[in-house]
Amino acid sequence: MAFAQKFIVADDHPLFRAALTQSLRQVAANAEIVEADTMEATIEVVTRHPDADLILLDLRMPGAHGFSGLIQLRGQMPDIPVAVISGSEEPQVVRRSLDYGASGFIPKSASLDTIAGGISAILDGEIWLPPEMADYLGDGDEEEARFAAAIASLTPQQFRVLNMLTEGLLNKQIAYDLNVSEATIKAHVTAILRKLGVHSRTQAVIAAQKLEVEPSRVEE
Repeated sequence: MAFAQKFIVADDHPLFRAALTQSLRQVAANAEIVEADTMEATIEVVTRHPDADLILLDLRMPGAHGFSGLIQLRGQMPDIPVAVISGSEEPQVVRRSLDYGASGFIPKSASLDTIAGGISAILDGEIWLPPEMADYLGDGDEEEARFAAAIASLTPQQFRVLNMLTEGLLNKQIAYDLNVSEATIKAHVTAILRKLGVHSRTQAVIAAQKLEVEPSRVEE
């Protein structure tokens, strides 16, 4: 390509960011690579670089609540593909990453060559998984897709408030931490309940727990 590509690497581990950068250089030697180490920094970087060709996103970054970071990025920047990078390789994590809009799933255990190959495939418009994970594709879950759409409809501030609700904080505490009025937080909570289709803070927190990468297992 005549123009330089641009990639965003979002991972809180410097060594793994370096590994991802090395793989990206195999794909596009002259690409511009922008790094972020928290979810807040990632949103800021993506906002500044809406022309990015690909986001490589670690699910377990500070400020991200399970799959919330992925859903937030897909909701705010739907034209930029996101490849999930994760140390969790369980089938349900892979499947849900795809349900929530990821264009690929790259295990942290993958070799640099495999990562580079996956990135190339995603840039070509494919939904990419390592060959051994091909069976995880299957059919998407409609309920997961509806929930993802509801979560993606939240504004960035509403997203922060929802995450703080899951931490058990009261409106007064959230207002203090976000430096806004308690009335503003009440308005945000009302909007969150409406968008998620629930009727109480407790129900909102229960709904948000669906975003956990490793939800509690009841069938053991």
